[in-house]
Amino acid sequence: MKQILYQYYIMKIGILKERKNPPDRRVVLSPKKCAELLKTYPQLEIKVESSDSRFFTDEDYRKEGIEVCEDVSDCDVLLGVKEVPVDNLIPNKKYFFFSHTIKKQKHNRDLLRAILTKNIELYDNETIVDKNNNRLVAFGIYAGFAGAYNAFRTYGLKFNLFNLPKGEELHDKKMLIEELKKLKLPAIKVVLTGKGRVGNGAKEMLDGMKLREVTVDEFLIKTFEEAVYVQIDVLDYNKRKDGIVKDENDFFKNPQEYESDFMRFAKVADMYIVGHFYGVGAPYIFTKEDAKSPDFKIKVVADISCDVDGPVATTIRSSTIEDPIYGYNPKTEQEVNFRDKDAIAVMAIDNLPCELPKDASEGFGENFAKHVIPAFFNNDQDGVLQRAKMTENGKLTERFTYLQDFVDGK
Repeated sequence: MKQILYQYYIMKIGILKERKNPPDRRVVLSPKKCAELLKTYPQLEIKVESSDSRFFTDEDYRKEGIEVCEDVSDCDVLLGVKEVPVDNLIPNKKYFFFSHTIKKQKHNRDLLRAILTKNIELYDNETIVDKNNNRLVAFGIYAGFAGAYNAFRTYGLKFNLFNLPKGEELHDKKMLIEELKKLKLPAIKVVLTGKGRVGNGAKEMLDGMKLREVTVDEFLIKTFEEAVYVQIDVLDYNKRKDGIVKDENDFFKNPQEYESDFMRFAKVADMYIVGHFYGVGAPYIFTKEDAKSPDFKIKVVADISCDVDGPVATTIRSSTIEDPIYGYNPKTEQEVNFRDKDAIAVMAIDNLPCELPKDASEGFGENFAKHVIPAFFNNDQDGVLQRAKMTENGKLTERFTYLQDFVDGK
């Protein structure tokens, strides 16, 4: 097999200004991380596109000796966080950003088409994995931190019990936890799905605020005099259609053989924190019909994963840090005021780590510098770039040909 050489005599990396609205304050590489990389790799140049919305200011980069400019089109590789608007895509470049296309998200079909048309090599940040398909760079844990905090903020506003400050007004995870520890909660039950970065990030917050964790059986059967939570994994809220009990590997290999078993939690839970990864072909967690059931008890859904019109039926759109909560009326399937008596309050901010932009940027950049940057100078010896590359020469790469029908609009 022909090797693809990623090594350059002088390699130029450009850090993009985030142009998606609302503007994202995160960045792939912090000023200090850029300076470290330049010392490590003499053949590397880094340019930063000027931005007035980034947490790290232009001056922060200049102080570290990093060039700040208005035009990064002469760079070989362009690094961003959120989707780059179609009109701003530069043809024939290598791009790294979260394209939100790998699950066939309809709203980004035109973006993927434009990437192919403009002969762009796209390396989606979400597809940067090791040989065992484990994510190497992610903001997920920070989404978990902010999402769990916002879940309780939403609950307090929904029932007019307390008014937590917005997460963006606080500086870090520690401050979020200190606010949560002040709460006097009623005896509610909280169900948390997911045991990956997002789910475990949320769990850190629940444990930090001293919320009692219980087992699945206790959660489903017992009544408590204090607020409790349960963290559940895929085989807790999915079951095989034929009733045979198998392991997680079977679920991931054969998701079509499973159906949701989440209603048993929805019948007793007051709040649902959505922290799982939803794979293509997996059963929906709960449907619009499920939410109509008189047995459906959940009144607050904090959808950290935020797959619109996906596995969590109440997530009919994403929300924003500025306007984080909306209501979903299960009977009409329409958006309403979240304080309405019949409404399920939905928090579905799609850029939650942006509430912790410093922590999130530094943590993400640490892993990007560790796992991705070396691949450009060691001939991609671990295959990180090859696995992550979604498009090349105007076509989908072999690993991502499953998206062809999506691109074709079928």
